[in-house]
Amino acid sequence: MKLLFLGTGAGMPSRQRNVSAIALRLHEERGTFWLFDCGEGTQHQMLRSPLKLSKLEKLLITHLHGDHLYGLPGLLTTRSNQGGESPLDIYGPPGIRAFVDTVLKISDARVNFPIRIREVETGEIFRDEQFAVFAGKLDHRVACFGYRVVEADRPGTLNHEKLRSLGIPPGPIYGRIKNGEDVRLPDGTVLRSADFVGPPERGRIVAILGDTRPCRAAVELARNADVVVHEATFDDSLSGQARQFFHSTAGQAAELARRAGAKRLVLTHISSRYQEGGVHVLLDQARRVFPETEVADDFREIDIPRKKVGLSTTSGDIRQC
Repeated sequence: MKLLFLGTGAGMPSRQRNVSAIALRLHEERGTFWLFDCGEGTQHQMLRSPLKLSKLEKLLITHLHGDHLYGLPGLLTTRSNQGGESPLDIYGPPGIRAFVDTVLKISDARVNFPIRIREVETGEIFRDEQFAVFAGKLDHRVACFGYRVVEADRPGTLNHEKLRSLGIPPGPIYGRIKNGEDVRLPDGTVLRSADFVGPPERGRIVAILGDTRPCRAAVELARNADVVVHEATFDDSLSGQARQFFHSTAGQAAELARRAGAKRLVLTHISSRYQEGGVHVLLDQARRVFPETEVADDFREIDIPRKKVGLSTTSGDIRQC
């Protein structure tokens, strides 16, 4: 998995940063990508990226402010014009259905693929064999959600050489052992799965949070995440303004990552007041609290590697703010 940032600015586009949009690229897992938010100009940003709209599988909107939403109508019709035919799932707060239905109707737009819209509530909103997605309601001026993507664990690597050395030819037995099953051979010998399969690969966890003041739901969404993407609209000297406008400072984002036990924090939703070198103010403040912090830029791609570790973390117990 990789995160590709298409827009990292706050409120309105600037020369350095477009408004909010983040792609989660599911390479070998799916061959598709998911898009989190779709601010104005997102489809233009995609033209400068390796993404193809026909591969867009899910679109998750955090809230209905324009800098997170106004790129959606154009993106839908362009996907259709570029030959996208597979269904597109759209998730978002109450009102997302009315927005999509209305804009397509009054513009007489036609799309040649099914659009499935779900207005989300707190808790699990999607699950299949590879991924589960949970939503948590944040503390913003309008209804706003963060999303927690949890990848399923993978069995460890099967030691083929060890099995062959015992005279076991490749076949169904290999699959049974890899899936954790102990196998009894005709001569009574028991092949224990644990003796032939390496440590499992823990599924990765990615938390992508919308605009918010510090709140408990954000911490729960980010719990033990490999990567947390959090807004940093203000620096710590402007904490009063951050609270007034239902946003967070860089230091508050870092404190959330620390409390959640996250492994990595990426700051986004950067105000245009922090042009060029000014962004280092945000980075320095955050790193004092949580050293594993970085600031996203438009078109920056972040790899999220797998790790061979112990227990899975698949809980979706998301609490309200």
